[in-house]
Amino acid sequence: MLVSMEHNMVGVGISLRSTKAEWMAPEVLRNEPSDEKCDVYSFGVILWELCTLQQPWEGMNPMQVVGAVGYQHRRLDIPEDVDPSIADIIRKCCQTNPKLRPTFSEIMAALKPLQKQPTGPQATRSSALRSSNHEKNHPSP
Repeated sequence: MLVSMEHNMVGVGISLRSTKAEWMAPEVLRNEPSDEKCDVYSFGVILWELCTLQQPWEGMNPMQVVGAVGYQHRRLDIPEDVDPSIADIIRKCCQTNPKLRPTFSEIMAALKPLQKQPTGPQATRSSALRSSNHEKNHPSP
């Protein structure tokens, strides 16, 4: 019985050998219909990882993650030192209700103002690259 539960979660229908529950949206963990908003949820978890440099749900096995995220509506704790704008994006991406999650276009619009312009030698290379790409895409007559 333990082997079959480890391979396929009873009532959930996902294979633990090929999936990572830590990054999956609650509706996916519950084997409910899903759309691109489940990818938005996963993006929120990845953004959380980048900000915290931690593995999501560390110390929990996949079955515990399914229970916590899919059925108990738990979400990752966002440390107070995370930029408030980024923390807001993470919270929005990880909403329980997929309809309340932003689209990727909305996420990009929220991230754009946070993008820092490179300085020093990196800025010179970046500027030259942009210039070169612009000339390739828009040749002069």
